[in-house]
Amino acid sequence: MRAFGLLAVCLVLLIGNTGPASAETFDLVVANGRVIDPESGLDGLRHVGLQSGRIVAVSEEPLFGEQVIDAQGMIVAPGFIDIHSHSPSRLGGEIQVLDGVTTQLDLEAGAFPVTAYGEHFAGGTPLNFGASVAHFAVRTKVIENRDVPYLFSGMSLMQGGAAFVQKATPGQIKEMRNLLNEGLDQGGLGIGILLDYMSVAVSEAELRMIFEVAGSRDVPIAVHVRRGYAGDPAGLIEVIALAEETGAQVLINHITHSAMHAVPEWLALIDGARDRGARISTETLSYAAGGTSISAAVFSRDWQKVFDIDYSDVQWTATGEWLTRETWEKYRAEQPTGMVNHHYVKEDWIEAALAWPGMMVATDVTPALDRDVLANPNGAGTFSRFLGHYVRDRNLMPLSEGIARITLYPARWLEGVAPQFARKGRVQVGADADLVLFSADDIQETATYGDPFVPPIGISKVIVAGRIVVDEGQVVEGRYPGQRLLGQASRLEQSSQSSD
Repeated sequence: MRAFGLLAVCLVLLIGNTGPASAETFDLVVANGRVIDPESGLDGLRHVGLQSGRIVAVSEEPLFGEQVIDAQGMIVAPGFIDIHSHSPSRLGGEIQVLDGVTTQLDLEAGAFPVTAYGEHFAGGTPLNFGASVAHFAVRTKVIENRDVPYLFSGMSLMQGGAAFVQKATPGQIKEMRNLLNEGLDQGGLGIGILLDYMSVAVSEAELRMIFEVAGSRDVPIAVHVRRGYAGDPAGLIEVIALAEETGAQVLINHITHSAMHAVPEWLALIDGARDRGARISTETLSYAAGGTSISAAVFSRDWQKVFDIDYSDVQWTATGEWLTRETWEKYRAEQPTGMVNHHYVKEDWIEAALAWPGMMVATDVTPALDRDVLANPNGAGTFSRFLGHYVRDRNLMPLSEGIARITLYPARWLEGVAPQFARKGRVQVGADADLVLFSADDIQETATYGDPFVPPIGISKVIVAGRIVVDEGQVVEGRYPGQRLLGQASRLEQSSQSSD
């Protein structure tokens, strides 16, 4: 009898894991879709049952739901994770969720306190969001005794000061160490370093301190490396050496835009470091221009030689106007926080980056605060452009691998600092019910420089925490299941408090 009982239990567990049809009624069922789960290798017709914000069934047989979506002819993929977004605004969130983004993060710049990222989401948001600890904000607080928690506050963009040019004393470096640890205790998703923007200010000792904090806390660093003349790898080599010395996990931001024509050489350096045990990865954009403020530090150098461009290759982002020397000097003097798109990246650089196994894709979208003040098109079209142009049209990789670059790989990168990411980037039982339904034949960006807020085509529905937030290509107004995502330190504190 005992053997029979054990056999019965095993059969029940087996049936439960295969997810067959049953009398259970789910909150929402996504039926008849081509489900792609890049982690398990699943790529086939399935029915997905969602309950209480989680995926609870992935079945070959039909399921019953209070609401049923017929996904016939559609790809059912994990929600896209943007690890490099500078647009946590109402407009920015709306634009990104239409491009399939269910989790919006700023790992490069970060915030301090980390809850400053998503200030505009106080009334609710359709997508999940979070940030690293901002070294630039910590540095500004220490050097200038000034609070600049994020790149923008309200409708005003940050303006840099002495913190971007003044070297720190040993005492100030120690104070920064304490504040970085404080930010990680708040739930920062690692540490973000805008190193290229403060190249003259950050000493070797200060940079080493940041890596030591990350290594000792076992949290990732995202770094915009110091930029030399086109292709110069010195900034990358500096970071690799510190990663190997301290054991810190390091993400190199937008390698195409830093390495330029030397992308293969930079990737070879990263491969060598990985072979020696370093934990280093990188990401690229799918749009070719760079986007930053006209007062960025790089534009105080010989930027035309750095980027191999001229004034006529630069757009004033707010209007789409192409600049001349005269208008460049006028805007730089009168509107130093204004944004520009500088067109210098070549298509073959992006394709060379995408040939690297494990390359992630991110937006680097500039702040979208008002529809009448333009941003770059990255927020509205990065992932649709990647899947439509590079994966389908250029056939650079299989669709499942393309999906992994924008879902599974970012989730895995963050699992160590924030264990909840082990439930993201997958279409599996137990995963968060963040899904994107799109047509592999039709998905394509339509946003362009000068017309950056136009939504893509081919994305039918976006689901966050089991709730439909985009329906037939339209944002569902007033539906806000998005949550702030915090690192492990904060999660453990909350768990401890809840158990008392």
